[in-house]
Amino acid sequence: MSSSSKYLSGEKRRVMTVEAVIELAGEQNPSEITTAAIAKHMGLTQGALFRYFPNKDAILRAVMEWVAERLMSRIDKAVHAKASPLAALESMFMAHVDFITEHPGIPRMLFCELQRSEETVPKQMAQTLTMRYKERLNHFFEQGKNCGELDGKLDSEAAATLFVGSIQGVVMQSLIAGDVSHMRRNAPKVFGIYQRGIRNTL
Repeated sequence: MSSSSKYLSGEKRRVMTVEAVIELAGEQNPSEITTAAIAKHMGLTQGALFRYFPNKDAILRAVMEWVAERLMSRIDKAVHAKASPLAALESMFMAHVDFITEHPGIPRMLFCELQRSEETVPKQMAQTLTMRYKERLNHFFEQGKNCGELDGKLDSEAAATLFVGSIQGVVMQSLIAGDVSHMRRNAPKVFGIYQRGIRNTL
């Protein structure tokens, strides 16, 4: 550990821990990531790591908080001042894909957590994030229907489910292929098909 890294603030160290977990999740089975592995990846002892987090669950909570904050912030910037609701939806779609492309460990962690039958804190936080995400989508769906850009009979709930599911499909196919660059290549084509299903054709 460098001398300068010894004097990092607690908040900075917690952010570095979250980033280390996401990096590790992109390289190995997330369920096998231990606090010892996290500490080793950061060049710390487990004792030093526990000064910032009392246990692994606290680390996973921090990871989910980091994901929610960064993803929603990225989306807010992407949709700001877009010319139309449909343009905002496209920017939101691409911003989400770009975020996952930069952090492929995130979906691997989420998929791992969702396979657990019990109600874990990360799973609950993922559910809350999904609700916030769909509320943002519904805002643009309603705007689009009101201005005539989207089909007035559009089922917003189904459209939100398909929007999220399309991103998940792009991500899953890329993970199966072992090449995250597939996401950026396929995302515009997938959104093109999606938008043809929701726009007003009259």
